[in-house]
Amino acid sequence: MLAGSLLLSACQPYGPGREAILNAGAVPASPNSPEVAIRVIRISAEIASSFKPPAPWPAFADVLAGARPVGTTVGTGDVLEVTIWEAPPATLFGGQAPDGRASAGITTSRPTSVPELMVGPEGTIMVPFAGSIPAAGRSLREIEADVVRRLRGKANAPQVQARVARNVTATVTVVGDVSNSARVALTPRGERILDVLAQVGGVKPPVNLTTIQITRDGKNHRMLMSEIIERGENNVVLARDDIVTALFQPYSFTVLGAANRNDEIRFEAFGITLSQALGRIGGLQDGRANPRGVFLFRWEEPEIPGGQRIPVIYSFDLKDPAVYFLAQQFRMSDKDLVYITNAPVAELQRFVSIVSQTILPIATVTTVIQQQD
Repeated sequence: MLAGSLLLSACQPYGPGREAILNAGAVPASPNSPEVAIRVIRISAEIASSFKPPAPWPAFADVLAGARPVGTTVGTGDVLEVTIWEAPPATLFGGQAPDGRASAGITTSRPTSVPELMVGPEGTIMVPFAGSIPAAGRSLREIEADVVRRLRGKANAPQVQARVARNVTATVTVVGDVSNSARVALTPRGERILDVLAQVGGVKPPVNLTTIQITRDGKNHRMLMSEIIERGENNVVLARDDIVTALFQPYSFTVLGAANRNDEIRFEAFGITLSQALGRIGGLQDGRANPRGVFLFRWEEPEIPGGQRIPVIYSFDLKDPAVYFLAQQFRMSDKDLVYITNAPVAELQRFVSIVSQTILPIATVTTVIQQQD
């Protein structure tokens, strides 16, 4: 009984064999969804022209342009300074004349500054004689016009200028492979991506290997840093609460089976080919791997927006020299899985090894028992 169970276990492969994968059935596209048939595509010269490279991320100039510089819109927590002028004779904000006379009405009135006006939780500021002025979410010009309107009839031809004295809320966060992660305050100048990266000391990896990710409104957008530098329109103005992340090797694939290295392998945003991926895992295991059984598992995006993802298995027969040229054209995608099956001779050797370690010792024990009888 024991010998039979061991023999049965010896016949089981470490993973699915080549024929099992080529005859794969169906899998659910997502939990609690109907099953979708797995497409198995054997890579050959005839279909090389249909290779689909991974879809590029949209350029920053197309998806992130249009952010307004900070200071054009005031936020809760910002500190404003409001300066008020009156035409002579000043009746409300008139100051002491240079010769000490109480009224400055006979000369040009001095400006009156109201500093440190913090925009409170209710989104307003308090200006003397003008009352509570809504500020959060408004531009400086709108605030100025509102103050002027409320001072009419109280001050003589008032003029108002407002500025952001201290920016508390309008910041961006810079993290990742940078010299110093930090929160960087934005100014009316309109800081761009490269401006804030310079303020934190730059990125650690080489520029041509660095990917910049901008997170805005819960969405992530990525571009190679070298492309941001080369195409100035992609060096967009940052918005309040943006997260700038510098990434080195942001993508990865997983390799399993008869490879020299089973692991999750990271790679750069500009991408790698299957031949480069096989090189990074040290190639196939000598004596164990089946060169005809190299498979790449991928979830392909639907051609119709909103459709279900399609499970696809690409089959590579590395016994065919032409396939090596095709592997140099086949681009890896993020989250791909490379699986290498065992060679039939390797399964036989494993079976023989287990038999030699189990059946022969059992036979030896039986011989000893018989001799003692």
